[in-house]
Amino acid sequence: MKLRFTLTGLIILTLLSPSLVAAPSVNEKEEHEQELNVKEMILHHLADSYEWHITGNGEKVISLPLPVILHSKQSGWHIFLSSRLHQSEMSDRGFLIAADGRYAGKIVEAMPDGSYLRPMDLSLTRNAASLLFSSLLLILLVTGAARSISRDPLKPKKGFAGIVEMAAVMIENELVKPSVGKDYARYSPYLLTLFFFILINNLLGLIPLFPGGANVTGNIAVTLVLAATTFLVVNFTGTREYYREIFWPDVPLWLKIPFPLMPVIEVVGLFTKPFALMIRLFANIMAGHAIVLGLTSLVFVSVSLGSAINASMTAASVLFSVFINFVELLVAFIQAYVFTLLSAVFIGLARIEPHVTGSGGHIPADKGEQIQAQ
Repeated sequence: MKLRFTLTGLIILTLLSPSLVAAPSVNEKEEHEQELNVKEMILHHLADSYEWHITGNGEKVISLPLPVILHSKQSGWHIFLSSRLHQSEMSDRGFLIAADGRYAGKIVEAMPDGSYLRPMDLSLTRNAASLLFSSLLLILLVTGAARSISRDPLKPKKGFAGIVEMAAVMIENELVKPSVGKDYARYSPYLLTLFFFILINNLLGLIPLFPGGANVTGNIAVTLVLAATTFLVVNFTGTREYYREIFWPDVPLWLKIPFPLMPVIEVVGLFTKPFALMIRLFANIMAGHAIVLGLTSLVFVSVSLGSAINASMTAASVLFSVFINFVELLVAFIQAYVFTLLSAVFIGLARIEPHVTGSGGHIPADKGEQIQAQ
């Protein structure tokens, strides 16, 4: 029965999801006259926006306006709600959303000579608002679960608190401890926060209803910050031995002098690791959203092919969309797990201990002291 209700709910959400895609900022009559452009529809949904779309049927759109904060070199600071961008008042001031070109989808300022300049934009966009919402939601959920567990730590927990406890214990025991080593407790708070933060944003991105649907972890700016944070943690807490192996690795001398080939390769490796973290999370989440939207668009693309073909394509679209949504639930967990795992591995590599040379090669210093004592 639970599986039946789950499948029914997913099918309903899949059928509703096309109507939840924010309408492009063009004239509504022209939009209805034109055929559906799948590429533009997918890119528009994946892109950020200055308002949070709630629902709409094409003719009447309900959205949550967000604060726009601009600084123009000509007229100074401007603070207003995004709903005013559709009014003539903002157009008279020279502010509008570019429909195409270099700044497509962004606010630009029209100059007297007919050119457009990009003002300093500190607006609270949909992705930024969703980021704040997910962060607040994460704090409330985790602190609530922690409070429930702290009341009776020895009693097994059920429900949401039990799920949070199970996930935290699994990540710490099976991922953080083996990867980081003896200093794992120092990094557990960061790695656990990283895992739950990515997971909750991945899951919220799969919900087509407000306040979900934002493409947060599919935004390369967000994954860049997450990867940069791991980069700073790794390199600011690395041991002396870690840096010695980067700038003076244990390789033949001709690989270090006169041209420092190996040190250059090691330094480049410092930046390729966070780059791989950034691209992996961004590409997987964005691709998942694009596939779901592409399958949903089959319903509208096949309208002109006749009722029979449209009905069969609609059924196929719903079935494949439900299947992909189940896959995306798994991907949401896997990507959070992999990002946390690789971050823990990189931290563990930076916590390498000094080595001493023995007859059998390189061994840790503490093991060498034990051998010398014996």
